[in-house]
Amino acid sequence: MPNAVAYLVLMAWPAVCLVLFQRLRIELALIWSILGAYLIVPSLTEFDLPLVPAMDKYTLPSLAALLIVVFLLRRKVSFWPDGWAMRFLLMGFVLGAIPTVLTNSDPILFELMPGSEPIVFITGALPGLRLLDIFSAVSTQILMLIPFFLARQFLSTEKGGRDLVLAFCLAALVYSLPALIEVRISPQFNIMIYGFFQHSWEQMIRQGGFRPIVFLPHALWLAFFFVTALCATAALLRYAPNAHRHRFFAALVYLIFVLWLCKSLASMLYALALVPVVLFAPLRWQMRFALAMAVVALAYPMLRNLHLMPIDLILEKARAINVDRAQSLEFRFRNEEMLLERAAEKPLFGWGSWGRNLIRDPETGDILSIPDGRWIIMFGSHGWFGYICQMGMLAAPLLLLARALRRNWDRPEAGLVVALALILAVTMVDMLLNDTLVPVTWMVSGALLGYAERLRRAAPDPTPRQRSSGRGPVALPRRRTVM
Repeated sequence: MPNAVAYLVLMAWPAVCLVLFQRLRIELALIWSILGAYLIVPSLTEFDLPLVPAMDKYTLPSLAALLIVVFLLRRKVSFWPDGWAMRFLLMGFVLGAIPTVLTNSDPILFELMPGSEPIVFITGALPGLRLLDIFSAVSTQILMLIPFFLARQFLSTEKGGRDLVLAFCLAALVYSLPALIEVRISPQFNIMIYGFFQHSWEQMIRQGGFRPIVFLPHALWLAFFFVTALCATAALLRYAPNAHRHRFFAALVYLIFVLWLCKSLASMLYALALVPVVLFAPLRWQMRFALAMAVVALAYPMLRNLHLMPIDLILEKARAINVDRAQSLEFRFRNEEMLLERAAEKPLFGWGSWGRNLIRDPETGDILSIPDGRWIIMFGSHGWFGYICQMGMLAAPLLLLARALRRNWDRPEAGLVVALALILAVTMVDMLLNDTLVPVTWMVSGALLGYAERLRRAAPDPTPRQRSSGRGPVALPRRRTVM
């Protein structure tokens, strides 16, 4: 149970945002308002008001940043992307919550039938969704997208992109200090400061030691944050001036050591795949790698629904690496199977909120399934329509960026922008395993979309002959004048 300090920190964060916007450039203020809240504000602490989404470490900082930008800084914020495809995905993501509410008005009852007599005891129920819940559902989707739109406008420049990459590196270096302390003494900071532990203690014990968590929802979230920081630090090392490269090299080696102490196999594999790519691969191949990861993230749920994933082969390979991790992976797959069967009952718009998408005991209502991956949570709650719109809004900026960079690989900021694309793509892959879709992810996606849109606007329009033929200009023969 959070103590008074936890609620005080959450309540005071809008004031922190105000100070940041008063003293820093708008790009830096936006980054640290969202990223700082993710790293510092306690999890599982919220102000639950009627008819509106809960105000927690994700929604409150985003809303505070938007209000400060619009009403205090008097800056206009555009909520309408340039392309028709992004507009369709946006409208589907926001308004798709309406049919989800309308198709889930029936309550879910839990019944106890003793013996053979025709007597039924109602032991519990999940309420049906009401028309009033439409406002809350739509508001939740809009609040989730606030970092996306703010980043699209203010972090899509060369300076904004570099600020975001550098912020990942600096935040990880600072955050590594409490993480290393928790590796030594066990995860204690959230207990000492906020009065509670935010997850299962057993999951913090690995390989005879402890996994750090600090103030994040889970130790896996912390390990994955260090993966994003490693990717950013590798990009800074590659494109830094020679006089500063030794600093980023030291930071890179240090963060690899910290990530190893986090004891997360998936995060270590991500780092082993990404860091060499960022350091040595040409930008075109880095972008192709990002697109390939996005395709994997998009295709996996479809293959799981069609039972085309080689689950047994994957588990066999995992057992060859680590038996404990293989058991954890098998547990995830088993839960996915149950949740997919539940989602198949309402495949288009899902089951909505109140945990209606979960597997429960038919008599007691106790939860029997644990949804880990973001994709299965979204698929069960909002169906295929909501899933496609959400993942489309994350993947589309990668495709638009790849198209915009085809003739702009020589731009000085291209390397850092592609590093952000890799960070977004690996986050989409990790969302298959964990619910790691956080405001920072939306901020990266929005920055990439805005950058791609800026490049497209800056590109010169083709001549009429180029537009019609697709080839370069044709030199017409000069008319010879006879004297």
